[in-house]
Amino acid sequence: MAHAWIPQQWDSARVAMTALDASEVCRLLGGWTTGSATLTDDLVTALVELIDAGLVPAGALLPPQRRLASALLVSRGTVTSAYECLEARGYLATSRGSGSRVRSARSQLHGRPSGRLFSFTSAPADVIDLSTGALPASPVAADVLARPRAELTAYLATDGYFPAGLPVLRQAIADQYTRDGLPTRPQQILVTSGAQQATWLAVTSLAGSGDLVLTEEPTYRGVLEVLRSTDARAEGIPLAGGGLDVEQVRHASSRRPQALFCQTAIHNPTGRSMTDGSRAELATLINDVGLPTIEDTCSADLTLAGAPVARTLAGLVDPELLVTVGSTSKLFWGGVRIGWIRASETRVHGLIELRKAVDLASSVADQLVAVELIARTDVARHQRRTMLTEALAATESELRCAYPDWHWNPIDGGSGLWVDTGQDAVALAERGKRAGVRVAAGPSFSTYDGQRTFLRLPVWHEPTMLRAGLTALSS
Repeated sequence: MAHAWIPQQWDSARVAMTALDASEVCRLLGGWTTGSATLTDDLVTALVELIDAGLVPAGALLPPQRRLASALLVSRGTVTSAYECLEARGYLATSRGSGSRVRSARSQLHGRPSGRLFSFTSAPADVIDLSTGALPASPVAADVLARPRAELTAYLATDGYFPAGLPVLRQAIADQYTRDGLPTRPQQILVTSGAQQATWLAVTSLAGSGDLVLTEEPTYRGVLEVLRSTDARAEGIPLAGGGLDVEQVRHASSRRPQALFCQTAIHNPTGRSMTDGSRAELATLINDVGLPTIEDTCSADLTLAGAPVARTLAGLVDPELLVTVGSTSKLFWGGVRIGWIRASETRVHGLIELRKAVDLASSVADQLVAVELIARTDVARHQRRTMLTEALAATESELRCAYPDWHWNPIDGGSGLWVDTGQDAVALAERGKRAGVRVAAGPSFSTYDGQRTFLRLPVWHEPTMLRAGLTALSS
């Protein structure tokens, strides 16, 4: 299964404490019913596959039978029989009062799963995937990728390893920041293999096992995976008026968090932007308390009105406290696996050393493509804005027609809507799977498995496909 880069780390004490929520298991199971066997047999087969693949790690505590049955829309007896079968086959150890734990020694991955990466697999032809906001390639990307890479020849005589990134790409990224009004030197840039790796590096450099990290509630699914893999403690700070509640951050800072992760430009999943006043207030707080901050700006280019790129904390926060994550994925295409970190030169040096321990360098070919793409940033921003503005209007029209009781706030940018369905979105997602529709329920964006009535729906799908998916979801 192709997916974003995430290192998996073994920690037997942590694994032993892993408790999976019913909504997590639902996401991991995907379309588990076959129609050719009993529900119990299908559930056993699906859980065995997850355990053998290591996606449900040894030592993990499965959800209580009643909760899983409710989430899967089956009887409790179905789950009870499945658990009993798994115990008889040696996959579970069940004790009264303690629940059922996975005892398989065949697990190869040992982290707490989120199910997010299933969003990036190719859905079968008969499945409508409304679970990810990842965009198709922009016209700029299609044009650049169709060209031969003659400039690659110059690098063939080298070993191909550039841990900090190709100098020409570091310069291109720095120049784009400068054009956007943020003077930047190439020495402040570290090129990574996508934004997920950049996020992992940033978090790992600041927080370790048991450390407190503040983030928004809801927040980007990828950072929750990173925090779980590093065993940091995530505390969600509620949003207020489109951005972090600064007073809540101030209150939480008394508990001495190691870092703050935020998205003040275009927030994923809500599509909202922090107001300039609130952003300045947050920056002042960060500077006053000396709070190291990771800002994800990957969606900053996807504005729907006003400036072509949304404002961020850069320029407001002490450079020694701020780590900015960027990527080519949203503006150009996720198939070009290039991300980056903008930080102080001192921090970049440390991040390079951390990066070399797990990944020697990013693809030279992808980096050369990124140089060409970044040179056409202005064109790509215009293309994305036009596409998303038209798609958003069509999507909202389809939603109002299909579900007049659903509600959402107007968005400032991004590729998705954060929709309050007013019902159990986990159960809705489970019904969708059986109808051949994938949707992303709110708990996968939550630090505490909350946001249970919300769905994140992409806005870019062709209206006929979206209409078919929404119709199937209601059946």
